[in-house]
Amino acid sequence: MKFIHRLGYYLGGFSIGLVILAFFLSGKKTSCAYSPNARTTKIISLNKKAFSEEALQTMRTFDLDTTVVSDMIKYGSVNFSESDTKTEPCKTYIIENSYKEQEFRLQVKNCDSLATVETIVLHVND
Repeated sequence: MKFIHRLGYYLGGFSIGLVILAFFLSGKKTSCAYSPNARTTKIISLNKKAFSEEALQTMRTFDLDTTVVSDMIKYGSVNFSESDTKTEPCKTYIIENSYKEQEFRLQVKNCDSLATVETIVLHVND
């Protein structure tokens, strides 16, 4: 069998496989969250959120609402060196993000089904 025929069979089978794969994965909420930051923010984002009184006061001060804070968590960067990831059953994460050109640091306690935003602090770069 000539090389061009083998290449044709290969590409034909490969394209059929892609169509079948697209059929099975269409409509499903698949994502590629492989980095530790992406996995952590995704898990926190999926949990129900609660806010401490201190966090609510900061939200009022800087005119933040729960949607903005949820987006800050979802698209933020987790500072693992300052986070407490060893405690059980709830881990505490420091998430850094900006809003209206201001840098914020959120301290989030993540339990099995509840993520509590404990503090929101305006972060000043030194």
